[in-house]
Amino acid sequence: MLKYLLAGTAFGIILYKAELISWFRIQEMFRLQSFHLYGIIGSAVLVAMAGVWLMKKFRMKSIDGTVISTAPKQFSRGQIYGGLLFGFGWAAIGACPGPLFAQVGAGAGVVLVTIAFAVAGTWLYGKWKHRLPH
Repeated sequence: MLKYLLAGTAFGIILYKAELISWFRIQEMFRLQSFHLYGIIGSAVLVAMAGVWLMKKFRMKSIDGTVISTAPKQFSRGQIYGGLLFGFGWAAIGACPGPLFAQVGAGAGVVLVTIAFAVAGTWLYGKWKHRLPH
């Protein structure tokens, strides 16, 4: 468990130093005033695309020896609703779920309220999943 704690701490420091958890940077992004976060997110998408392409091209295997594969995804209206809800929440709160703990570690204790609501939202989704459009 120590190695995961150290890796998470290092990742949180990187997020903090790159200003990826800054409420002001996130607001700049949503107001189209800065390219900072768009550039980082865009480069992450490109790296992920290259990684998936390489895994498929070379038929890479997981630790247990099975070939890594990705299943095709089907489009649904729920993806639009979920994306809009996620985006509005991200813009209002100033954080996506990923760096919430890094924000708490940086001293923004009020983010604990956001974490509580994220957990509550996850629980509600699990409870109402069968009624939602998928």
